[in-house]
Amino acid sequence: MFGTTFLLALRSILRHKLRSILTALGIIIGVAAVVTMVTLGKATTAAVQQQISSLGTNILQIRPGQGFGRGGGGPQPANFDEQDVQAIREQIAGVTAVAPQAQSSGTAIHEGANATTTVNGTTLDFFKVQPWPLVGGRTWNRAEEQAGKGVCVIGNTVRKNLFNGGDAIGQRLRINGVSCDVIGMLSTRGQAGFGGDQDDVVIMPIKQVQRRFTGNREIRLMLAGTDPAYDTATVQSGITDLLRERRRITGGKQDDFNIFDTAQISATLTGTTTLLTQIVAAVAGISLIVGGIGIMNIMLVSVTERT
Repeated sequence: MFGTTFLLALRSILRHKLRSILTALGIIIGVAAVVTMVTLGKATTAAVQQQISSLGTNILQIRPGQGFGRGGGGPQPANFDEQDVQAIREQIAGVTAVAPQAQSSGTAIHEGANATTTVNGTTLDFFKVQPWPLVGGRTWNRAEEQAGKGVCVIGNTVRKNLFNGGDAIGQRLRINGVSCDVIGMLSTRGQAGFGGDQDDVVIMPIKQVQRRFTGNREIRLMLAGTDPAYDTATVQSGITDLLRERRRITGGKQDDFNIFDTAQISATLTGTTTLLTQIVAAVAGISLIVGGIGIMNIMLVSVTERT
């Protein structure tokens, strides 16, 4: 019985080759679309999560202004200073370290090679708050930090651009005419969660950057590491209250600074990519349904021809 049915089906398929091919093609395209879209969605989510992980965990990013920008055409909010850093470090329970940052950019030159890069001035606390393993060399010590020595730790992109990916320890480079002795080489991090090459950076003691690049002692960004045993929201609230007091923000006035929890950023972006994956899968599923309807029509035609 089964053999007879199989032979009849096979003869019908061979008798209507084009119809059979189109029928199979409809369902194949539908299934392939669903599988491809879901796979791409998951791959995108994984890539975003990997980039987000480079932001670190238990970290609060503190910036002047609202959002990631500096505000509109009105008065610009004041940057932070060393006293703000010290106050957060000493007065807020649950804060393990605070790393101030002063950033600039310039053209780095070594022998015949040159490339534009980011200059990040910070303290040793940066490597505590946001661990970034070295592939060679060392970070600066407290004495070099206090003196604002011209030493630096370079990212992998800078090493490739200026030293062909080789050993840069002990070499000297110049950025906008400022000399810097390479004492450390950072491991590769790749693209950041919000775009940009994290490895295209030269990290120096903050005093050196403030003195030779920015020309002032202002701080544009603070990274505060939090103790996992403490509630991050409570720590964030404490920092907010402290900075409002220090910046003399009273009553119902809006904060002229913002604090981002990297965990919240991670959760938001992960949720967004997951939703996009589901939407794309749903759209691909429609093509599968359309293919199925096409097969139903062809089967109906086949049955009609026999009756």
